[in-house]
Amino acid sequence: MNAHEIDYKIYGHDMQFVEIELDPQETVMAEPGAMMMMNDAVEMNTIFGDGSGKEGSGLLGKLFSAGKRVLTGENLFMTAFTNLGQGKQHVSFSAPYPGTIIPVDLTQFNGKIICQKDSFLCAAKGVSIGIEMTKKIGAGFFGGEGFILQKLEGDGMAFIHAGGTLYKRDLAPGEVLKVDTGSLVAFTRDVDYDIQYVGGIKNTIFGGEGVFYARMQGPGTVWIQSLPLSRLANRIIASAPKSGGKQRGEGSILGGLGDLLDGDNNF
Repeated sequence: MNAHEIDYKIYGHDMQFVEIELDPQETVMAEPGAMMMMNDAVEMNTIFGDGSGKEGSGLLGKLFSAGKRVLTGENLFMTAFTNLGQGKQHVSFSAPYPGTIIPVDLTQFNGKIICQKDSFLCAAKGVSIGIEMTKKIGAGFFGGEGFILQKLEGDGMAFIHAGGTLYKRDLAPGEVLKVDTGSLVAFTRDVDYDIQYVGGIKNTIFGGEGVFYARMQGPGTVWIQSLPLSRLANRIIASAPKSGGKQRGEGSILGGLGDLLDGDNNF
């Protein structure tokens, strides 16, 4: 194997974290700010690129690799955690919001999966974290992720995060699954990915499901999340206090009645 062979254990249900077990001199790469705790013998080092060694030699190659990560919405730097001790050591990484951590053994998926940006959490050193250009113009403009998706390549373990409950679907050859664009987390390299118009004026204006959906055609595996971060953020914004520090109840009539009973209206 080119990637370091790490062991792991996932804790929790709604707010998960993953504990990585490192043998001496083993390294795990992670997003900056994802670390929750680590043993004293684990050394943290911030680097350019993904540590896979595939970004080329010299500063220019590393800058190019880091620049590709910026295009996917990730940080310019990555953090390497290496066991410098004699025995096994542990480092843990937490999910950024309620949901599920997905362990992915890339050797089981022909060495590559494609995922939405911001979903990557950590991976064994040697896994390449790069960009995947969508092959179809429609998917690029309307897929919710632009022309660029994220790809994880190699022969090691990688960990991605999904919001809410995770659903894994194995598609048979020719089988089609239509998915809300924000709910799509990741898919394997053989899945045919396209974006299609929902259709119909009423569906577009009043359907509440967006104008486009992702069309996934097998064979391959698709991972779907029940709570996209964008949906959670929209709900929080909609429930935030309005101007003046007051928040209306749901429905203008009940909201006004609540203000009246609370003595909030001046006559």
